Amino acid sequence: MSDPKAGDHSAESSLPSNFLRGIIERDLAAGVYDGRRFGGGPGDAAHHEAGGADPARVRLRFPPEPNGYLHIGHAKSICLNFGLARDYGGVCHLRFDDTNPEKEEQEYVDAIEEMVRWLGWDWDALGSSHLYFASNYFDFMYRAAEHLIEQGLAYVDEQPADAMRANRGDFSTPGTNSPFRGRTVAENLSRFREMRDGQHADGSMVLRAKIDMASPNINLRDPAIYRIRRATHHNTGDAWCIYPMYTYAHPIEDALERITHSICTLEFADQRPFYDWLLERLAEGGLLAHPLPKQYEFGRLNLSYVITSKRKLKQLVDERHVEGWDDPRMPTLAGMRRRGYTPSAIRKMADDSGASKTNIWLDYSVLDIAQRDDLDPQVARAMAVIDPLPLKLTNWPDVFGSAEHREPCQAPVHPHHPERGHRDFSLGPVLWIERDDFAEAPPKGFFRLFPGNKVRLKYGVVVECTGCEKDAAGRITAVTATVVPDTKSGTPGADAVKVKGVITWVGAHDAVATELRLFDRLFTEAQPDAGGRDYLTVLNPASKRVARGYVEPSLSSAEAETRVQFERHGYFITDRVDHRAGAPVFNRITGLKDNWAK
Repeated sequence: MSDPKAGDHSAESSLPSNFLRGIIERDLAAGVYDGRRFGGGPGDAAHHEAGGADPARVRLRFPPEPNGYLHIGHAKSICLNFGLARDYGGVCHLRFDDTNPEKEEQEYVDAIEEMVRWLGWDWDALGSSHLYFASNYFDFMYRAAEHLIEQGLAYVDEQPADAMRANRGDFSTPGTNSPFRGRTVAENLSRFREMRDGQHADGSMVLRAKIDMASPNINLRDPAIYRIRRATHHNTGDAWCIYPMYTYAHPIEDALERITHSICTLEFADQRPFYDWLLERLAEGGLLAHPLPKQYEFGRLNLSYVITSKRKLKQLVDERHVEGWDDPRMPTLAGMRRRGYTPSAIRKMADDSGASKTNIWLDYSVLDIAQRDDLDPQVARAMAVIDPLPLKLTNWPDVFGSAEHREPCQAPVHPHHPERGHRDFSLGPVLWIERDDFAEAPPKGFFRLFPGNKVRLKYGVVVECTGCEKDAAGRITAVTATVVPDTKSGTPGADAVKVKGVITWVGAHDAVATELRLFDRLFTEAQPDAGGRDYLTVLNPASKRVARGYVEPSLSSAEAETRVQFERHGYFITDRVDHRAGAPVFNRITGLKDNWAK
């Protein structure tokens, strides 16, 4: 995605409308951010006041925690934040909310960066990179915490965790003040510094904001803002043994980065009063500069037949119900990439779902429809046989003069783009066909191969079925047929014999042996964990089937991540991990139509 030009806004009037666009357009029209200064990178009030005018009209951010791989739900937030920044002459930061060292790893940082770029977005804009880490702000967060203590707005609480929880009250009962709430500023500063210096055990005390234990919003009942946690951090190592809580760190990160519109999902709505309270208190103390960020919430995008809980996805991986975070059945972006979904189809689904103040449920078929619409005009065609059965053309030498003869055939690379040329393959006396293209006793309406019936071999000749061969157990091992002379496609006699059935095939002499991985939905229920159900009980046992088949020779040198439409079977991609020259592996992306349709 190209960088936005801050002065070019002629297209804003044609942008699709939603409440978030309305908020941004209102703020820009009112000049809310006119004169805002930016110090060239994150910093406190003094840092930004020393900088020049902010070249970005708005600043947004995508702030993942690096404790897992991004999934389809994250794609909505990524496209929304980066898209709004692009459309309004702004910048979107990629910021890692890495304040929980026990769950965060560099592996996840790297994977998140890769997937944001794969989706088509970039955090380099207006001449600089906007890749940030919350952990780089730990010094400021500590300084801000001491400021709150000095203003009588925070205290160290040494209650046991269960007592603290009980004294918080509930929706019908106000909380009870901690016995440590009345400590002096000096006592709180001393204890907090002891926490920082490692003089107390993990979990023995926390720093709490001092707000209102009787507030109807439980999140304002003196929330914890720092805890003791001895854990090596992926970025800061062992420099700290106390870490800020997410609800404390997040608004500070936004303010240091001069975020204008902090867009998050609905579950954070109850945290907004604390978000505003904290930033106002720090701005009053001169630590942060106005205008302060404002938080806005939108509804999550949920997709049927998947789960997006990182904890549950990790369980699937750890317990080997799937073959890793990038298993093509997983709703992770890494898995969807390996499955063959395109960034443009995912972006389209995210964009088309809009932004509302309610959570959205989309059927999985919506993604598949977007994927088919994206792939159909682009990808090359080819023939493949997934469940191979030999077809023996018994009169081949009589028709073509020799058993060794190979009859050349051609087909367009793409039926609607003749300029893309053609692909070459050939007929021979033995072909591979799909096992279900033959029926010894055909059902009504079956127009493919059965004794006495004629079909056209696509791009080839008409053949008449004469029977089949069986093994000792009665299993069909081959179909026999004869070639109807002078019926080759594209020749004057092609229409001389009328047939109702056309079947795909691959010549046994030039077929490329292939592993085909046929993926389906990972769960059998639309909402696998609804009502607290154990989602593992509704895993789809048919979510992956591996077939040994054949593809036409045009794919003999296909590179990894090559997409193709196998005629009759759907869209496939060469696996980006296991595919090798001479040993191709294809993953099914989606069928030609929705097989799950009600």
